[in-house]
Amino acid sequence: MSDDITLKASLDISLYPLRDEYLPAVADFIQRISAYSQIEVLRNDLSTQLYGEFDAIMDLLKVEIRYSWEHWGKGVLVIKFLADDLRGLKDL
Repeated sequence: MSDDITLKASLDISLYPLRDEYLPAVADFIQRISAYSQIEVLRNDLSTQLYGEFDAIMDLLKVEIRYSWEHWGKGVLVIKFLADDLRGLKDL
């Protein structure tokens, strides 16, 4: 694969903080990842989807997962990684 080709990615992510008061941690995580203008973030009742350039998404996750664990404590993240931008797939 050539270095000049941008690899797009689609992620489905869910955060499960290991604490009784979990909603503030989830809301903070979603708010923080939504601040990255180069990544499109879509939410629904069950998970959050991220779409954008693979390296930018991975950089975001490295920073924000660390922040979440350091600020809110232990939590489980379930992430599905898919190559390419799959936003229109549901319309097939």
